[in-house]
Amino acid sequence: MNTLNVTTDRFQRQSGLIPSERLSQLTATVIGVGAIGRQVALQLAAIGTPRIQLIDFDSVESTNITTQGYRAQDLGQLKVDATARSIQELDDLIQVEVISDRFRPSISIGEAVFCCVDSISARAAIWRLVSRECKFWTDGRMLGEIIRVLAVSSSNDFDWYSETLFPQTEAQSGSCTSRSTIYAGSVAAGIMVHQFSRWLRGISIDFDTTFNLLAGEITIK
Repeated sequence: MNTLNVTTDRFQRQSGLIPSERLSQLTATVIGVGAIGRQVALQLAAIGTPRIQLIDFDSVESTNITTQGYRAQDLGQLKVDATARSIQELDDLIQVEVISDRFRPSISIGEAVFCCVDSISARAAIWRLVSRECKFWTDGRMLGEIIRVLAVSSSNDFDWYSETLFPQTEAQSGSCTSRSTIYAGSVAAGIMVHQFSRWLRGISIDFDTTFNLLAGEITIK
């Protein structure tokens, strides 16, 4: 007869990888809950992040089901609301703050910020507003099967990051979500959350990670 494998601690298998005491003190802010950001939010919830702030002004469209992991019943609803429900289905003790708007200077952020917006100009504007407030910042960029994740946690790294915010006119043609798949978004989110876990453990983080999934190439700086 089959029996259920029951454990009283659902975080048991990650205990050596995610320091729960430090994580319990933090709030994570996810700006943009599209192809990358929704997966980031769900992964943060799964590892036990106690407070998650979601910022996005957009609603769920039919193409978001295939590329962003939204469900049919989410169609037409605000992405922040749909993602908040999914988070609380994982753990209803997580405090989720939803802001159905663009990021604005009046919004207070958490110590860790996950920037998952579509354009360089939006990233640059957000960075100017939050760079003096956050302690950890990671930025996920994706076009098709090319993924770039930048992560910083010190003032020196912050200066390096600013140099990656080139003018929008120099950006690769197309927004981050003009061509995307759920698996590419999940890979990008996984790298971002991994860098977050390194920071929580006091391990040096990778400043610049680029994956070309189709070519099977990875570059880490």
